[in-house]
Amino acid sequence: MNKYIAVSIVLLATAWLTACSDKPGAAAQSTKPALTVTVTKPQLIDWPQTLTASGNVAAWQEAVISPEISNYRITEVRANVGDVVLKGDVLARIASDAVDSELAESRAAVAETAATLAEARAINERAAQLREKGFYSAQAGIQTQTAADTALARLNAAKARLASAELRRSKATVVAPDDGIISARNATVGSLTQPGEELFRLIRGGRLEWRAEVTAAELNRLEPGHPVRLESPSGVTVKGGVRTVSPTVDPQTRNGVVYVDLQPDAVAVLSAGMFTRGEFNLGWAAALTLPQSAVLLREGFAYVFRIDSGGNDLARVTMTKVVTGRHIGERIEISGIASDAQVVASGVGFLADGDTVRIVDAQPAAKAQP
Repeated sequence: MNKYIAVSIVLLATAWLTACSDKPGAAAQSTKPALTVTVTKPQLIDWPQTLTASGNVAAWQEAVISPEISNYRITEVRANVGDVVLKGDVLARIASDAVDSELAESRAAVAETAATLAEARAINERAAQLREKGFYSAQAGIQTQTAADTALARLNAAKARLASAELRRSKATVVAPDDGIISARNATVGSLTQPGEELFRLIRGGRLEWRAEVTAAELNRLEPGHPVRLESPSGVTVKGGVRTVSPTVDPQTRNGVVYVDLQPDAVAVLSAGMFTRGEFNLGWAAALTLPQSAVLLREGFAYVFRIDSGGNDLARVTMTKVVTGRHIGERIEISGIASDAQVVASGVGFLADGDTVRIVDAQPAAKAQP
């Protein structure tokens, strides 16, 4: 009999414990919290829309400076790579002895033909006076007039040759065709000039541009005037603006080129031929954001721990996958979660799906002492 009484007592105790465990909040109260946390909600913030791209820095326009007279020796080189020059500055000088002789000969020829013209005109005027008195025939008058006209034509031809000789003499000095920066120099003292030979390269105006490559889909989002920000290798930010967007796409890479004018001070931190990355500012748009400390990156995916259920200061968390976007400062753009959801604000690396946490209020920031 005592045996049956003992069994009944055990069954009653088991039933009572089971009933207690089914009461709401009992499990949460008996479970030790995994972490003490603060909670936060996503914030809707106006953020700039940006497009990241990469490309080469190049000269806006690069002028190739060649000699305009050939087979003459270079006697002086006055410019070097990196020099800032102004329009008309002397870059090099070419031996001008032969050209000077041609110029002197042309001047003498002009003087000679001018004297011949003066004599022919005097003879023609004298012949006209004698013809009026009947001493000269009409045929003789035509001959003297023809001689004067021929002398005038010869004088004009001599003047043209003189102008050509003066022009050749001026080409013995190689000058900068525009303001800019010397980017290359091949001129050497003692070498002979050759037709089409490159003596110098000049970056016109010292202006650089960034030729960014973007995909065909992104190309339509860009317009002239969009602000651009580049990061130089030294960490200095360089600003610019879209000048034009290429109307064609490379069939091999499927990318188009966007030409960006850089500010004049870009030459101090960037060089032509440099490869760099930059961002296009496409305007502003609302973004749902969280502190980066609330987002857990694991195995290539992003997660947050959403406050799911609980009572009082204890709650259960659910690990929820989200999609991340832009990063600005300490905040990150997210999607895949409701805007009114409560999530763990920090310490997410120590949590697992289904953990129980203790929630405390965030400590207010300390006020600065006056």
